[in-house]
Amino acid sequence: MQQVFRILVINPGSTSTKIGLYENERCIFEKTIRHPYEQLKPFERIIDQCLFRKTLIVKQLDYEGINLSKIDAICGRGGLIQPIEGGTYEVDDAMIRDLKIGLNGEHASNLGGLIAHEIATSLNIPAYIVDPVVVDELQDIARYSGIPDIPRKSIFHALNQKAVARRAAKELNRPYEQLHLIVVHMGGGITVGAHKQGRVIDVNNGLHGEGPFSPERAGTVPAGDLVQLCFSGQYYIDEVMKKLVGEGGLMAYLQTNDAVEVEQRIANNDEVALEVYDAMAYQVAKEIGSISTVLKGKVDAIILTGGLAYGESFVQMIANRVAWIADMIIYPGENELQALAEGALRVLSKEEEAKRYQNFVEKSGRSFHV
Repeated sequence: MQQVFRILVINPGSTSTKIGLYENERCIFEKTIRHPYEQLKPFERIIDQCLFRKTLIVKQLDYEGINLSKIDAICGRGGLIQPIEGGTYEVDDAMIRDLKIGLNGEHASNLGGLIAHEIATSLNIPAYIVDPVVVDELQDIARYSGIPDIPRKSIFHALNQKAVARRAAKELNRPYEQLHLIVVHMGGGITVGAHKQGRVIDVNNGLHGEGPFSPERAGTVPAGDLVQLCFSGQYYIDEVMKKLVGEGGLMAYLQTNDAVEVEQRIANNDEVALEVYDAMAYQVAKEIGSISTVLKGKVDAIILTGGLAYGESFVQMIANRVAWIADMIIYPGENELQALAEGALRVLSKEEEAKRYQNFVEKSGRSFHV
């Protein structure tokens, strides 16, 4: 009989904290705790919210009648720590230090490992994080940008990309470590990764201006024109950054980042909306074609995931251009809680061994600042 492990997962967001309780891969409880602006306003830094959010989580679990003593492990969303290879990491002192100081930036995800560790320590059980956004498995050749002072960085939807890649491997009945996959996460940002034998050896930086434009990000833009814009005297630096992240892509062209609204406008014969939507699909397809050369054309499957993968017409637009490369597998949406639970389960069931952040940082000697 398979041993059953109870895993508490914690995913802090900017205005909410999602929690879930899993028995192996089965979710038995899930809750989103909302944090109105007025509650978070008194905290000067995101890290100052740690005790506040932990207290709310413990109270919610108590209210639901969940016995914390029956939990085997806690897994939190990984934050902006140093670049590390993918996998499940036990929260250690080095990670706690880097999360607290905001080593590579302030983000709500930095709270995931800290809260998990706080609760786990009181229960004498392990705390983990899984595949944070700073997962860096780039091959050396992929780091060249053309300007030595600006090397390419690996910042992408690692948690979901790795989770759906493993899911596809099970469906293909082959180990993830033996496959060549192209994984396309399509949400507020879009990242396209080349997964070679279990490692993401190249991927566009979907946060800071690479790859396709998305519902709210500009993606790759003409560099010379961007420089001219920056020094035109018309914009402050934060205004330019908003054009790239937050107010770019669909938002810039159609004044909305809601793909469902765009599809409805297309259904109502909005030709501009159709052209912009088709252009976004065109750019995704072009990125897939580009990344396929990294794998030298040997691609076992193309996986489309994220919120935009729910749009059948959008998926078809992409398929029309890239289906010749490899079979396509569609996993709409992203279930980060499930991915966190599965990462912890692989360690608890001894399918994998938990990695140590301290050991990897000492060995790699690498660091960057977002």
